[in-house]
Amino acid sequence: MKKLIGEPISINNTNKIEKIVYASILNMGYDIVRIQFVDKSPETLQIMIERQDGMQISVDDCGVVSRMVSTLLDVNAPFLEDFTLEVSSPGIDRPLIKIADFIRFAGFVAKIETLSKVSGKKSFLGKICNIVDDKIEFECNGGLVTLAFEQIKCASLVITDELIEHSRQQTGLGSRMEH
Repeated sequence: MKKLIGEPISINNTNKIEKIVYASILNMGYDIVRIQFVDKSPETLQIMIERQDGMQISVDDCGVVSRMVSTLLDVNAPFLEDFTLEVSSPGIDRPLIKIADFIRFAGFVAKIETLSKVSGKKSFLGKICNIVDDKIEFECNGGLVTLAFEQIKCASLVITDELIEHSRQQTGLGSRMEH
C-alpha cells in the first residue's frame, strides 16, 4: 500500500478512510479538518477534528471520536495494517486545507508553500486578503500576491495576537487584551 506522507484527505487509503468515518464524525457534532498518514514510528493515521459549535476541542472530544473511529476502521478497513490512530484538534496555527478555510480566516496571517515557483518564490508569508473563485489574494511585504488554490502545496495560520484574540472570542473564553 503506497501512502504519501503529509498529504491531505484525497490520497490513496485516506480517501477510503474518510468515506468510512465522515458521516459518523459529522453526526457526532464534529467536522474533519484533515486526514493523513504522518511519518512517525509506528505509522500514524492522524485525524484532525473541530467542533461544529465552534467551541474548543477537549481531550474528551478526541477520546470519544478516537474510540468510534477505531471501531469503524477495525470493522470496515481491512486494508489498514499496523498503525497508530491519533485524533487531535487542528490547533490555533491550523492547516488551511479547503478554500472555505481561507474564506473563514481572511484577515489573518498565513504561511503558504506552493507546488512551483510563483514570482521566483515557493514560500509566502502574508495576510489573507480576498478569495474569488479559486484565487486567493495575500498581502506579502506590502504587495499583493494572487495564487490559484491548486498551486498551494500547504498552508497554515501563523500565531499572532489577532489570531489569539479571535480564537478566544470564538471559543467563548472572552477577551484578555486590554483596550
